[in-house]
Amino acid sequence: MNTLLQFLYKIDGKIDACVDYTRPSLAIDIVILKKAFLDAKKRGVKLRYATEINKDNISYCKQMMTMVDELRHLDGIKGNFYISETGYLAPATFHEAGKSAAQIIYSNVKEIIEHQKYVFETLWSKTIPAEQRIREIEEGTEAEFYEVITDNEKASQILVDMTKSTKSEALIFLPNDKALVRIDRLGIIDYLVKASQNGVNVKIISQLSEENTEIQKKISENAPDIIILDGNSSPYGMYIIDHKKFLRAELKRPGAEKFSDAIGLVVYSNRRMTVDSFESVFELLWKERMLVEELKKADRMQKEFISIAAHELKTPIQAILGMSGLLKYYPERTDQVAEVIYRNAVRLQRLSANILDATRIESQTLKLAKERFNICDLIPVIIGDYQERIKESTNDKVGLIYDDNINNHPVIVEADKERIIQVISNLLSNSIQFTNQGYIFLNIVADNDIKEVIVTVRDTGIGINPEILPRLFSKFVTRPQKGTGVGLFISKSIIEAHGGRIWAENNVLDGQGTIFCFALPLEINDSVGKGK
Repeated sequence: MNTLLQFLYKIDGKIDACVDYTRPSLAIDIVILKKAFLDAKKRGVKLRYATEINKDNISYCKQMMTMVDELRHLDGIKGNFYISETGYLAPATFHEAGKSAAQIIYSNVKEIIEHQKYVFETLWSKTIPAEQRIREIEEGTEAEFYEVITDNEKASQILVDMTKSTKSEALIFLPNDKALVRIDRLGIIDYLVKASQNGVNVKIISQLSEENTEIQKKISENAPDIIILDGNSSPYGMYIIDHKKFLRAELKRPGAEKFSDAIGLVVYSNRRMTVDSFESVFELLWKERMLVEELKKADRMQKEFISIAAHELKTPIQAILGMSGLLKYYPERTDQVAEVIYRNAVRLQRLSANILDATRIESQTLKLAKERFNICDLIPVIIGDYQERIKESTNDKVGLIYDDNINNHPVIVEADKERIIQVISNLLSNSIQFTNQGYIFLNIVADNDIKEVIVTVRDTGIGINPEILPRLFSKFVTRPQKGTGVGLFISKSIIEAHGGRIWAENNVLDGQGTIFCFALPLEINDSVGKGK
C-alpha cells in the first residue's frame, strides 16, 4: 500500500490505470488511497482509469468518475497495473474481494515502461465510456462489443445461438450453394423455419443449385413466407439478427462439409453503427437480386408473350391469306369469302390494338377522353356485337343474359366511353373463351351509398385456375393457346385510370364459373335522383 501511495503522490504528469472490477471499491473504501487519488487530481495529474463496470461495483464507479479525469469500461479485465512516464506498478490480483494485495511489482526500467504503455493504449482503444456502460446497466441494455473470433467452433455456436434467439428478423447472406447445406447441418434452417412460423421476417440470399434443392424444398413446404433469392458466389457470409447482432465469416474452404471447417476469420458485433452498415449492405444486395429476378421474370414473360402473340396473330392471318386465294378460283363465293376475311381482319385489328394498348400502359402514354354519359346505353351496342360471336363460338350452347330493365334507370358516369366498352368487351371475350355451355350474365348496379356503379360479368365456365388467380390481372397471364394474356391487364389499367377498381373470383355459390366485376365512381346529380 505504501508503494502505491508513494507512486500516486510522486507523479506530476499523468497516470494510466488498468484494473479489475474489485479495485474501484478499494479506491473508495480505503481512506488513504482515496485521499491519494483526490490529491493527484488536485495537483493536475491527468488520470485515465480503465476497469470492468458491473452491477456490483456501479456505485463505486460513479464515485470514481469524480476522482479521475476519465473512467472507461472494458469487459473481463484480469490483473492490475498503473503506468506513468517514470514508473510501472502492478499490484497482485485479489483472491478475496475487499482485501489489498500482499505482493506488488514495481519498475522504472525504460523498456518495461514503454512496453506497458503500449499494452495500456491497446486496451484503452477497446474501452467504452463509463457513462455509456452505467446507462446500459441501469436500463438493462447489452454492452456494445466488437469481437474477432479465430476459434471456429466458438463461431459456429455463436451463429446457432444468434439464430435461436431471433425475435423479429433474420437476414442471411451465404457465400455459395454449399453454405446452405452447412448451416442446415448446424440446425439453423430448422430454427429459421420455426421463427418464420412465429411471424419472424426471414430473408436469405444464396446460390441455388442441385446441391441445396432438398433444403429449398424443406423451406418452401414448412415456411413458405421465407424468401430465398438466388445469389452469386462471395468470399464471405453475413448474418444479421433482429437489427442487433451481426456475424461475418470469411469463406476459407468453399467445398467443406462443416461450417467450422469452411470459415476463416470471423467478426461478431452488436455495435449499432456496425450492424446498421452491414444491414444496409444486405439491403442493397437484396434489391439487386430482386431486380435480377424481376428482369428474368420479365424476359421469360416477354418470350412467352411473343410466342403466344405469334400464334394468335397467325390464325387470322392464315385465314385471310387462304380466303384471298379462294377468290381467284371461286369468284361466285365472293360474299361468303369476304365475310370470313372481314371477320378475321377485325380479329387481327383487335389483337394488334391490345398489343399497342399494353405498350402504351407500360410507357404511361395511355390517354382518356372523358365525357358524361349513361353507362346503360352501352349495353345494347355491346350485346349486339357479341350475340353473333357467342353463337359462332359455342353453337348455341351458351346464352348471353342481361337485365332488360337497366335502361329504365340511367346511371351517369364521367369516363372514356370507348375504353369502358373495351373493358366490358374484354370481360365478355374472356368468359366466351372459357365457357363451353350454360350462360354469360351481364348486369349493372348503381350503389348511391358508396357512389359507385358496379358492372358484373358472370359465367358458368371452367373457373379460374388457383395458380393464376393471384396474378390474374398481370401482364401476359394466360393459359396455353388462350389469348395473348394482355386483355385483363389492359382492363385493370383502364379502370384504375378512371379511379375505379376491378376484381375477379370463382363462383363459390353455384360451384362453377367466374365472376368479374369492376366499379367506377358514380356521378350523382338531380336528373339521376329524379329518374330522368
